[in-house]
Amino acid sequence: MMMVSKRPFGTTSAGEDVYLYTLIAGPYRADVCTFGATLQAFHAPDSHGAVNDVVLGYGSLEPYTHTTTYFGMTVGRFANRIAKGRFCIDGAFYQVETNDGGVNSLHSGRSGFSFRVWHAETFEVSGMPGLMLSLHSPDGDGGFPGAVTVAASYLLKDDGELVICYEASADKPTPFNMTNHSYFNLAGAASGTILEHEVGLSCDRYLPVDSALIPTGEVLPVAGTPFDFMSSKPIGRDIGKIAGSGYDHCLILADERSGLKEFAHIVEPVSGRTLSVKTTKPAVQFYTGNFLDGSEDGKGHVRYSRHAGFCLETQFYPDGPNHAGFPDCILRPERTYRHTTIYTFGCK
Repeated sequence: MMMVSKRPFGTTSAGEDVYLYTLIAGPYRADVCTFGATLQAFHAPDSHGAVNDVVLGYGSLEPYTHTTTYFGMTVGRFANRIAKGRFCIDGAFYQVETNDGGVNSLHSGRSGFSFRVWHAETFEVSGMPGLMLSLHSPDGDGGFPGAVTVAASYLLKDDGELVICYEASADKPTPFNMTNHSYFNLAGAASGTILEHEVGLSCDRYLPVDSALIPTGEVLPVAGTPFDFMSSKPIGRDIGKIAGSGYDHCLILADERSGLKEFAHIVEPVSGRTLSVKTTKPAVQFYTGNFLDGSEDGKGHVRYSRHAGFCLETQFYPDGPNHAGFPDCILRPERTYRHTTIYTFGCK
């Protein structure tokens, strides 16, 4: 079965109507909100046939408009952190919003793509349902140079693939780094912590960070550290060895070839649900919901506690504009930004 439907999801304080689109393919269902191009829910069967929502989020629009968790949102212009919100491009210096402790820029702040209402159009590929979301970001938006036209599309397949594609162009050089910020709990979004999830990540290096989670500039091997998921292990096995309250680190894919690479495989041992991830990006921010504290009133009035979900945010390196040795994250007028990430859900 394949289906697309649409329903109102609220109105912003500026009077913009927001909609929730539901994509159904086989036993899978994705709910995508036009505010923040957000994956609001994803329903998948377990090994016993029970279907549950495996993505954390809110049941109404209002909390999305002021969230600091970015549940399921499309993040840009620049995902992750920029130290002190400052960078230089071709000799010109820029200052963007510092919303992370008032010191650094995180996910481009309140002017970022996560807090915009996107234009939406449905489409199909080989009978599978899709949703294309687009917006325009003007020159100077949030302090970033250049006008940018951007699109993010979701395609749901009946084999459990959720394909997310990003495309953008700019009229001036600008830092650009989009990702999806979904929090997954394969036992079900209302099912406690993710510490028993078995995680394998084909990432052989990581970026050490300072106390503000800004990369130091070093690139170190994961071997012999808590960041080594080259062989699958429970998330909770080494989490107590991480400074702070859990993982919030950029891991670098071992496969450096261009094109799609599968780098992640996760198993929830009780439900039997699995998640595999492919991406064209060079790295992933592995985050274990460390800042969730039970104050978030989620779907069904569930209070999300610490480690209630994990994120695999495929991306360029954080603070990329300020490190010459990091992959080039500057989008220039002569280039088009195109990247794809595929989340594939299944069962053991």
